[in-house]
Amino acid sequence: MTAKPTPSIIHHFSTIEDPRVNRQKRHQLQDIFFISIYAMICGADNWVAIEEFGLAKEEWFTELLGLENGILSHDTFGEVYAAIDTCWRRLKIDHLEGFVPIEF
Repeated sequence: MTAKPTPSIIHHFSTIEDPRVNRQKRHQLQDIFFISIYAMICGADNWVAIEEFGLAKEEWFTELLGLENGILSHDTFGEVYAAIDTCWRRLKIDHLEGFVPIEF
């Protein structure tokens, strides 16, 4: 059995309120953060690249996160982060600058 992601990454973002209306929530906000953070650490630098990374690792993400609706589209990633734009800027500036992309 594969372990769930450690709570440290998810916990860091747990205070961010989900800006989406309930009928549009096909993916958990923590899963969106988890997939996009992993993709960016591995070199993805735009929504299309994040989607492509997610699709390339979809089996792993599904096993790890229990995704029921697959990987989000690049449009959905962009829309969610646009709704929480202030947090996204803080995440990108404070936490990801200086990371060197790595391959898994």
